[in-house]
Amino acid sequence: MARLSVREAISAALREEMYRDERVFIMGEEIGKWGGTYAVTRGFLDEFGEKRVRDTPIAEGVIVGAGVGAAIAGLRPVAELMTINFAFLALDQIVNHAAKLHYMFNGNIRVPMVIRTVGGGGRQLGATHSQTPDVVFAHFPGLKVVAPGTPADAKGLLKSAIRDDDPVFFIEHATLYQVKGEVPDDEDYLVPIGVSDVKREGQDVTIVSYSKMLQVSLEAADKLAGEGISAEIVDLRTLRPLDVKPIIESVKKTNRLVVVEEGWRSFGIGAEVSSRVTELAFDYLDAPVRRVAQAEVPLPYNRRLEQMALPQADDIIAAVKDVMYLR
Repeated sequence: MARLSVREAISAALREEMYRDERVFIMGEEIGKWGGTYAVTRGFLDEFGEKRVRDTPIAEGVIVGAGVGAAIAGLRPVAELMTINFAFLALDQIVNHAAKLHYMFNGNIRVPMVIRTVGGGGRQLGATHSQTPDVVFAHFPGLKVVAPGTPADAKGLLKSAIRDDDPVFFIEHATLYQVKGEVPDDEDYLVPIGVSDVKREGQDVTIVSYSKMLQVSLEAADKLAGEGISAEIVDLRTLRPLDVKPIIESVKKTNRLVVVEEGWRSFGIGAEVSSRVTELAFDYLDAPVRRVAQAEVPLPYNRRLEQMALPQADDIIAAVKDVMYLR
């Protein structure tokens, strides 16, 4: 085991898979000479050369479109989009090409590519560069959507994504790159796509979250433990396919559910999780499901206002106390 940051874990996953399979190459804006906007691919150009580390124009549609073509032709591209906000400029290539070609050609075409991108707020980048539209991409069948919240999951899930024969939209949170944790150094360490994980055992309430909000939920659980409240935390890790079995099992034990996401509450991931739990475990609920999410406004630039709009540990604690009828 090694103690790595999320940035180091993702970099290690890319490097290991590029050494393992010569078909894997990376492409994106400033990933080569600059080493990537978030320094994930620093040194890769010298290590692997220009053929496998491709700096691209500032044209997201071209990046994804070229990746789709390369994948169909037998390569395994990892296309980096500087932020998830820019993925809107490649929406046609992502949801109409990458996600659908396998189905439209009766399984005769595979698109084994990964689209790495960075989402989330908290860095004062303004409303158009700080969005969490994860649910938009999770809406489309044919596209797997992954959003890790720990270094170990970041490495294991990215390696699984690169080896997958289907397109994977891989979301990294902008404020998690410095978060450190224990990561297996086994080159064949994989985390399966489509499997949720219980990150903390508890008895009184279930908290479901993913990505950055997993870390915020763990902080809230620590504070709740100091008040005698035992929270169980389920990390989704993958948004499509969505694994609800651990959530249902947890709700059957705790009888209360709080869903935490950084995206907007309306039509969000929390709404989907709430609906599925209501369908599959309604009789086990002792209180209505509570959702904690970002304020329904374009995210402000001002730091104090930005933090007020984003979900905080205290918001989760308040929701937990609501479902436990302690407020």
